[in-house]
Amino acid sequence: MDIDAAVALTQDRLAEEGCSMKDLLKHFRDKISPLLVGDAQWQCVLDCAEKLPITMGAFPFGFELPIHLVSPVADFGVSLTSGTKAAEYFEQRARIDTSNEIANVITRLFENMDDEDASLREIVGRKLMLEYDIGSAGGRSSFPGMFLRPGERPIIGAQDQTKDIDTVLQGLLSSLGWEFGVRQRNVIEQVYQAQPLDTRMDSFGAFPSRSRAIRLAIMGFKSRRELGNYLANVNWPGQLATVDSVISRIEKHVHHTRFGVNIDVEEDGVGPTLGLTLIVKQRYTNRSRYWLDGPTDWNPFLEALDDEELVIPEKLGQLAGWVTPPTMLFGKAARYMLVRGIHHLKLVVSEGELNKVKAYVFMILSGADFD
Repeated sequence: MDIDAAVALTQDRLAEEGCSMKDLLKHFRDKISPLLVGDAQWQCVLDCAEKLPITMGAFPFGFELPIHLVSPVADFGVSLTSGTKAAEYFEQRARIDTSNEIANVITRLFENMDDEDASLREIVGRKLMLEYDIGSAGGRSSFPGMFLRPGERPIIGAQDQTKDIDTVLQGLLSSLGWEFGVRQRNVIEQVYQAQPLDTRMDSFGAFPSRSRAIRLAIMGFKSRRELGNYLANVNWPGQLATVDSVISRIEKHVHHTRFGVNIDVEEDGVGPTLGLTLIVKQRYTNRSRYWLDGPTDWNPFLEALDDEELVIPEKLGQLAGWVTPPTMLFGKAARYMLVRGIHHLKLVVSEGELNKVKAYVFMILSGADFD
């Protein structure tokens, strides 16, 4: 069974289990350590999930876990695809309530994807990812961060894909009702043009509740030197020595890996905060099993983090047990397969030091068997 058919089957079955993502998540409390997501925070997650259709459970969802904080807080991430039952839910909300800003933005974006001139879909496909600030917003879920990934036609460094950059950027901006000046657009193009060969622009993100910056994720740097040269070329205003030191510590445990960075392009240039991304492998979204890693692939990364004074050991211990093989679950309407894993780790550098460490973990639920 192909991915689209498996997703459609899973959505149909989930629709018989309940109405909202809250109806789904409430069954998973015992699978999530209270050290990672506390009881009060879990209730905030459920409050957010109650506003989302249960059919979104057919797509990957998960949590952003700050493992540098003692407090067991988390942000909540979901995804959906145009032309599905989950997308229809937001389209209906937009028709019923024209003041529903989130539904309106998602509907406009999907209309851009499904337009007859589907240049946006040719690059990013039909998928959208949403990140709800819950722990980072003091328990109040706000307008979610929105992310598009050029998975259908990857945007690769040292190639002439400026037009693709403009297409994705315009699709995101127009759905939000934003306009960018020449300066900000030029900086985004410069960030792309400085990319080394065999790196890729992995995602375009916007956080409407925070600022009008665009967050760009660039993946695939092969060495500290390559990354350092890149950051210098894009005029990142932070301290390169701090980034070099963080990577050198990681490399004591992890060999022959690649790094990525998250850069915020603000109105006056590249912002001072840098997200250093650790990944097990290149994740191309047009590959059917791009989410799935081996059961021990993340161990060297977790060992490296264990050496960082900033990291809370108890949280790291719980994170080590997050990756699980497929597990069979039984609902009211059907049986499902559940897989949990780590998508990536992010080390945040700002003000000359490493000051945040976050784990992005996911859950995949399918009404079809995993091949």
